[in-house]
This record gives sequence, C-alpha cells and structure tokens, in this order.
Amino acid sequence: MVVLSKIYTRTGDDGTTALGSGRRVAKYDLRVEAYGTLDETNAAIGLARLHTRNSAPELDAMLARIQNDLFDLGADLCFPDETRDARGRLQVSDTQVKRLESEIDALNRELQPLRSFVLPGGTPAASFLHLARTISRRAERLVVALAARPDEPVGAPALHYINRLSDFLFVAARFANDKGKSDVTWVPGENR
Repeated sequence: MVVLSKIYTRTGDDGTTALGSGRRVAKYDLRVEAYGTLDETNAAIGLARLHTRNSAPELDAMLARIQNDLFDLGADLCFPDETRDARGRLQVSDTQVKRLESEIDALNRELQPLRSFVLPGGTPAASFLHLARTISRRAERLVVALAARPDEPVGAPALHYINRLSDFLFVAARFANDKGKSDVTWVPGENR
C-alpha cells in the first residue's frame, strides 16, 4: 500500500529522482521518460472518461481498468534491472495483455471495416482517445528504446501491453465515434 503524507521532499531539487530501487537518476533518464509518458497517456485517458462515463459505461469500465494497468506498468518500469528479480515487485502480466486483446476484439466486432485512414476527431471522447493513442505510441517508442539497452531490460509482458494499448485506443476511439459512423476519414489529396 502507498502512503503519501508529504507531497514535496526537496530531494529532486538537484534534478534527480528516485527509481523504485531507491537509486537516484537524472529526471531526463530514459526510464523516467518512459514511465512519465505513461502518466501522460493516463491523463489523456482520464479526459476521455469525462465523456464516456455516462454515454458508454462498458467502454468506460475498460478505460478504468487500463488506467489502473498503466500504474502497474509504471511500477514495473520504475524498477531497474538490479531489482528485476525482487520478491513482491509488481510486474505487468500476460493476463493483462490477453484481457486487452479480448477487449480490442470485442469493440472491433461492433465496427465496420475501414476503407480509409481515420483522422483524429469526431466526438469529444474519440478525440481524447486519439490523443491518448498518440501519447501511448510515444511511450511505446521510449519503452522499446529502453528495452534495447543491454543494461536496461524490460519484461516481455510490459512490451506487449504497451504495443497493444495504442491498438485498443484506436479501436476505442472508433467505438466512441458512434461505432465508427462519426469517424473523420482521410481523403488523399483532397486539398491540392
């Protein structure tokens, strides 16, 4: 359980922050960038949920689970390799990845196949889900870059989860666009 009785500590005044192991690193460290970008993704999902809470309760429940999963993923990433085998350490699981895949499939069954690329937009919920999708893609690039470092391994379920997340958010945005009926589609060369 997390207990936060004091919010500021002044320990980061020198431009460093503590990883889950306690080791201090620069605030621009790639690991910190990766889980910080997950936090941005989570905030964008929170904005989308302002619009799904009443209009799409099933989708909203999925988004709530994902927000919690993103904290699990952040907890997984905040531990560097030297603590990879620590007992009790929270790590993303294959079960979480499989649940995300089944939710993608369930939402996608409700949608017509695409005949063009979709532009970010439509309903407010869809617009925020597209924003969350693009932020999650940036997070994925950072996590993959972190995993490519020989001294900074990232667990396979974490890599799989962040890869599936942008797919989920894309399908969820289409679902929030009246099951794709309000999608804004790309018209190649329309404004030449």
